[in-house]
Amino acid sequence: MSEKFILNAGTTDPNKILPIKYKWARTHYKNGVNNNWVPDEVNMQKDFETWKSANGLTDDERRLIMWNMGFFSTAESLTANNIVLNVYKNVTNPECRQYLLRQAYEEAIHTDTFIYCCESLGIAPDDVYNAYNKIPSIHEKDEFVVNMTKSIMDPNFTTDTLENKQKFVHDLIGYYVIMEGVFFYAGFVMMLSFMRQNKMVGIGEQFQFILRDESVHLAFGMDLITAIIEENPDIWTAELKSTIIENIKRAVELEIIYAKDCLPRGILGLNAEAVSQYVQYVADRRLERLGLANVYNVENPFPWMSEIIDLKKEKNFFETRVTEYKSGGSLNWD
Repeated sequence: MSEKFILNAGTTDPNKILPIKYKWARTHYKNGVNNNWVPDEVNMQKDFETWKSANGLTDDERRLIMWNMGFFSTAESLTANNIVLNVYKNVTNPECRQYLLRQAYEEAIHTDTFIYCCESLGIAPDDVYNAYNKIPSIHEKDEFVVNMTKSIMDPNFTTDTLENKQKFVHDLIGYYVIMEGVFFYAGFVMMLSFMRQNKMVGIGEQFQFILRDESVHLAFGMDLITAIIEENPDIWTAELKSTIIENIKRAVELEIIYAKDCLPRGILGLNAEAVSQYVQYVADRRLERLGLANVYNVENPFPWMSEIIDLKKEKNFFETRVTEYKSGGSLNWD
């Protein structure tokens, strides 16, 4: 039997998942299954009443919700398209492909979340899905990722040369590390802060479920990138490392601009400065995981976010209600 590799496993039957070489891929797949959820399970009645009430939310709070729904709705679609059209084609290892199929399903669930929220709250879909075109700081983040990952959009792209393997790793970092690992996290802080104030709990619960999924996506992406580099050490050049660092620094700049746009005035115990510091803290964690030096060296201003990500209990994060997680206690985020 031919030895398995992440890329260019042309001599290996792509459907032959056993024996499993990359056990981390199987672990992430099982964690994804254990997290299984659908948005319709979340009761939105109280959110509807709050949203329709003249005194339920301030204008700044409504704006924050709409902007984050607008960004996430587009970003989840971009990520899903990338997995289905590009990553699956070039990652030829079967156990990794099994996880990618699971992730693609989860991206569909995340997209459905925003459909469900619009329907539940009576929000015009265009007000959410056109945020990409209407709000410059959202448009710039999405365009940054699209432009940074355009190499593998070429239908003739292959990973049969050193240069193209570098491009593939560069683009994987664009989606897994920057889009899912940096750009999402300011939004998570903002939306989960509503739950901490017992506001818009239904939307908050759905964002916490998305966060659980994204934590696994990020862990898989990091393991995938690391494995490709270990199998192709010549691609991890000083030049590529420098490019990656600059890309992450630019991503942090764009996310800070977005945070300041979302929070022109402090609300929910949040302000733009604290969210900006959190984005820098998160970026350093991503750099560390890639074996690169920290850039910002700041403390986590929201330690409760780490508690959420590391959660192993079946009770929901802020004890607003008990949620039935399927085998939730088996999760391990290390």
